[in-house]
Amino acid sequence: MSLDHFFTAWAPRILSIARIAIGLTLLQHPLSKFFGIPHIAFFDNLPMSSIIMIAGVIELVAGLAFLLGFYTRATAFLLSGHLAFVYFLGHAQKGFYPVLNGGESAVLFSFIFLYYAFAGAGPWSLDALSRSRSADRATDHVHA
Repeated sequence: MSLDHFFTAWAPRILSIARIAIGLTLLQHPLSKFFGIPHIAFFDNLPMSSIIMIAGVIELVAGLAFLLGFYTRATAFLLSGHLAFVYFLGHAQKGFYPVLNGGESAVLFSFIFLYYAFAGAGPWSLDALSRSRSADRATDHVHA
């Protein structure tokens, strides 16, 4: 087996593994905002109506859906736009370069989610499970 064949064979699984790691990384933000895990003093006593906490709701709901691979393309597209918004609203005004304005993770997340909007969730996802069950039901109707 060639190295190229090995990487090609594993690519869909790595897509799923990366999605899970990315989802867990994103979820640190809303977990910190709402539950203090990990604790970041900046989030203490923020009103629920603040834009940061509203962003946290989006990150929590969409982050869980992305982690599980549930409606991944739509969720990833929403998260890509959300993180672009976060970058321009919270970081770009501090300077042009993401390394200087603290926006590197927002830029990276935005483009990673854009990629997943096109690539999909991978085989280890609720999306794949749903497709598999739909295909099974379609096959059952044909054989009936």
